Amino acid sequence: MFITSFFYFFMYLNYNSSLMKKELIKYLSKFATEHRIELFDKIIDYRTNYITVVLEDIFQSHNASAVLRSCDCFGIHDVNIIENRNQYKVNPDVALGSSKWLNLTKYNNSRENTLEAISILKNKGYRIVATTPHSNDVNLEDFDLNKGKFALFFGTELTGLSETMLNNADEFLKIPMFGFTESFNISVSAAIILHHLTYKLRNSNINWKLTSDEKDDLKLQWLKQSIKKGDAIEKEFIKNYKSS
Repeated sequence: MFITSFFYFFMYLNYNSSLMKKELIKYLSKFATEHRIELFDKIIDYRTNYITVVLEDIFQSHNASAVLRSCDCFGIHDVNIIENRNQYKVNPDVALGSSKWLNLTKYNNSRENTLEAISILKNKGYRIVATTPHSNDVNLEDFDLNKGKFALFFGTELTGLSETMLNNADEFLKIPMFGFTESFNISVSAAIILHHLTYKLRNSNINWKLTSDEKDDLKLQWLKQSIKKGDAIEKEFIKNYKSS
């Protein structure tokens, strides 16, 4: 009896929290233009977390920033940044504000940041995919989207992905090339791969869109950072909501 009551109590809390979130979105929307709200709704509908991008030790800010810009353009919402030796820096002239609309997660607090990122992503159900030629690699055109969501790992210009990453990868993906140069730079590689895979994903039967709750979370996040004193307005709303 106690367990049943406990279950319904938490169901009530979750329902109440979801209801408050929707009311908060409705309230904050009053402080944004109608065009901005319509733009949010349109873009959110194309956002996906079926694919996530992981950048390992990228030290050239213009390339790192260009990847963020590509992620935003192709609807990839979650970007993971591993800082082992190099600190990730955004070049505002290249990123053009794209980092503002993405969910950036940094791994820089342990001696094994790459392993930590891999472990967390695997626990979330992601396949760990190294974007580099390998004896067991697959061409971009032949990559299987249906096997489940996946994390695309990109390495540095000079050394590529670390041995730690390669030794813990589930799959290897390469872009077919037919010239003398052995590789594209990271920003070009990311753009090519993301364009091809997001196009295939959106034309598949895979359920790649965000859930309704995830869309609400994202819209709320974007509203708060778009509105002047958005956090203060939110706190005042929650205070009044709980007392009503």
